[in-house]
Amino acid sequence: MKRSRWAKFILLFILIAPIAVFLFGKVIMLLWNNILTPVLHVSEITFWQGIGILVLAKILFGSFGGRGGYNRYYSKQRMMWNHMTPEQKEKFKEEWKTRSRRWGYRSSEPGNEAQQPESQV
Repeated sequence: MKRSRWAKFILLFILIAPIAVFLFGKVIMLLWNNILTPVLHVSEITFWQGIGILVLAKILFGSFGGRGGYNRYYSKQRMMWNHMTPEQKEKFKEEWKTRSRRWGYRSSEPGNEAQQPESQV
């Protein structure tokens, strides 16, 4: 049962991956040629150069979705929070309250609305 499920997944991936790469490369090429060429006066790129830009973006920025970027940072912060003692958590909260007041944000105490920057008159 599991074997056929994996076989379907692999077959679907083999069919969809090339189509996705082609579409992403074509979209990058079209956006580059239709936006950057007239605005910044750069030369037009080919389809393969669009694919190269896609690969370069993947290398530089990590992921286009899934478990990349913010999710990794957030899970690291949650792990730190879970290993803190109650005293450390309270100290951390107080430090952020102090910082948020210094940066011009209102306290998130009950009775206050959402955190908004104070208007400067």
